[in-house]
Amino acid sequence: MRPEVGMSPGNVPVYYGGGKLRAVGRRMEVAEVVLRCAICGLGVLAAALIGSATQVREFFSVEKKARFTDMKALVFLVVANGIAAGYSLVQGVRCVVSIIKGGVLLKKALAWAIFSCDQALAYVASAAIAAAAEAAELGQSGQAELQWMKLCNLYGKFCTQVGEGIASAFLACLCLVIVSSMSAFNLFRLYGRTKEQNSGSW
Repeated sequence: MRPEVGMSPGNVPVYYGGGKLRAVGRRMEVAEVVLRCAICGLGVLAAALIGSATQVREFFSVEKKARFTDMKALVFLVVANGIAAGYSLVQGVRCVVSIIKGGVLLKKALAWAIFSCDQALAYVASAAIAAAAEAAELGQSGQAELQWMKLCNLYGKFCTQVGEGIASAFLACLCLVIVSSMSAFNLFRLYGRTKEQNSGSW
């Protein structure tokens, strides 16, 4: 057996390609764990900030309560961040197990599934951020052409807390984009390893 080929615990050949690539792969695994934990934490924080944002104002003896459910864009953002947080927690656990077991190479089917889910979540999170940012801008500035008034002048506390949630969601979205790039790299390097193994067997 060549020194650059090892065996995983499941007796599946794993191509390492030298010490440098192995060290880079280990650093990428650690970085992925950190990023997925950050996505989980920021996603939970964003959902909690936006979901718990309420403010009651009284207008002519009538109480009006501002809630995130009054804006569908905010509901979309809360749901998207909740899904991203749960998914990232599961994937973070998978990464930790992989590191403990010695970085067992993913099967192509699983790598494709992770890549597809990461890409889909990145696009969904980006769309949710864009929709929520537009809703926040309307609440902050209004729309004179349509005679929509500025709501944040009336519900300042609510808008401030929602803005903090949107900022957290934006950071989580950035981490998702980076993770999706890493999962793409992890997927396509499997095909490179297969090609190198086939050429080295001749």
